[in-house]
Formats: sequence, C-alpha cells, structure tokens
Amino acid sequence: MANSIQKDQKKRNLFAKYEVKRLVLKSIIRENTLSKNIKFHSVNELNKLPKNSSLSKIKNRCVLTGRAKGNYSKFKISRISFRELALKGLLPGVTKSSW
Repeated sequence: MANSIQKDQKKRNLFAKYEVKRLVLKSIIRENTLSKNIKFHSVNELNKLPKNSSLSKIKNRCVLTGRAKGNYSKFKISRISFRELALKGLLPGVTKSSW
C-alpha cells in the first residue's frame, strides 16, 4: 500500500513540475496562426516530457490506505476509511444517521 501512495505522490509532483510547460506547448500546438515548423517543434518537445507528468496519469487515492476505488473527493479518503473514522467520531460534523 505504501508503494502505491509513493507512486501517486511522485506522479503528482511531476505533474506540478511540468504543468506550466505542458500548457504552453499545448497552446502553441492549438494556435492556428503559427507556422507548421513551430508546431512540429512544440509537438516534439511535448513528447519529450515524462509520461507520468500528464494529468491523466494521476489517480485519486485514499490518503490513509492508498485504495484507488470508492473515494470521497471532499475528504480524500476511501469509503471504508470514511466509515471507520465516522464511527469513531474522528470526522467533525459527520454523524451516523438513524431513524
């Protein structure tokens, strides 16, 4: 589990590092007024960036367990961890409903 959390953190750091450069290159590629030579150079530069620096490689994971499925984005934890913490009373403002 710790390995998946470390991999995810590494991907997030790479994304943050190359985010601006990736946005600039993509905007150059989309611009219609520029020459094909400049666009071709931008595509090559974009391909040279690490593949893990792309936003599509980042997966939402539970901060506590590293679980990839069933996450609540507001709390950044999985449904199982959420339930355990809520039952222990560690999440402020969250109570178990009963009727």
